[in-house]
Amino acid sequence: QVQLVESGGGLVQPGGSLRLSCSASGFTSDDYAIGWFRQAPGKEREAVSCISNGFGGPYYADSVKGRFTISRDNAKDTVYLQMNNLKPEDTAVYYCATDAILRGCSAYNSDTYYPDYWGQGTQVTVSS
Repeated sequence: QVQLVESGGGLVQPGGSLRLSCSASGFTSDDYAIGWFRQAPGKEREAVSCISNGFGGPYYADSVKGRFTISRDNAKDTVYLQMNNLKPEDTAVYYCATDAILRGCSAYNSDTYYPDYWGQGTQVTVSS
């Protein structure tokens, strides 16, 4: 079955960096788009970024453009989210997700898109 496991979260000061990893198994991950979502306390889950399998470009939320970079290593079945210049408002639990159907990231432009498969999440806290 589809499994996604996130790692790399932690506590970082404002302006710092973290790299999140999402290890995928149970499906041919490099055939499909995989994305990152986040949920802060008291807020709804929001899409942060997505990487396709080459079918179109990546997606970034406006709030992270220019600071976050998504990439994938298909040989390792792993998707990364490099987060630079972190801000306190980036504090959230970060989840990777996929529906193992879509190859591109256009669905991430919709507020109602909700993939079928999710990891357990990794906490990112940005605080001085």
